[in-house]
Amino acid sequence: MDKEIKSENRVIAFDDKTIRRILHNEEWFFSVIDIVGILTQTSSPRRYWSDLKRQLHEKEGFSQLYEKIVQLKLPSPDGKTYQTDCADTETIFRIIQSIPSPKAEPFKIWLAQVGYERIKEIEDPERASQRAREIYQAKGYSSAWIEKRMRGIQIREELTNEWKKRNVGEKQEYAILTAEICKATFGMTPN
Repeated sequence: MDKEIKSENRVIAFDDKTIRRILHNEEWFFSVIDIVGILTQTSSPRRYWSDLKRQLHEKEGFSQLYEKIVQLKLPSPDGKTYQTDCADTETIFRIIQSIPSPKAEPFKIWLAQVGYERIKEIEDPERASQRAREIYQAKGYSSAWIEKRMRGIQIREELTNEWKKRNVGEKQEYAILTAEICKATFGMTPN
């Protein structure tokens, strides 16, 4: 997917069509209408989405759908902004699973593959560690950096588990302890 930045919102190009998205509560939300239009190639994506929404709720039992869809103002081709049905990545993937279209099939196959891989990682947690190493390698990090990163993750987990045993509060107290450790170790705080 090619990406191009449009002010504080971002537009993703997919098959030479745009998918509008906006950062909401520190998470990306995508225009459902844009995705439905691209994957179904319908001339009336709003109507298709309306029918699909009803089907998801009534026939497929996706009762949380209405809680997960939010109306956010997104720019339209006429330059004005309108309230548009938007969803986070997880909800978009769930919607895609219900779209009977050849264009949606690669996403469905990928989701099934990822789900299968995660189940295998639950059975054998070392697979998750190996996947992380492979991702870092694909991003071009050196073997030495990867080993330090993996060791750092393990040490951080042991440390936070110890803090939990000692009833350290989650956010503010963790931040204070982390800042103190960084200051003592590196002579600077995370800020």
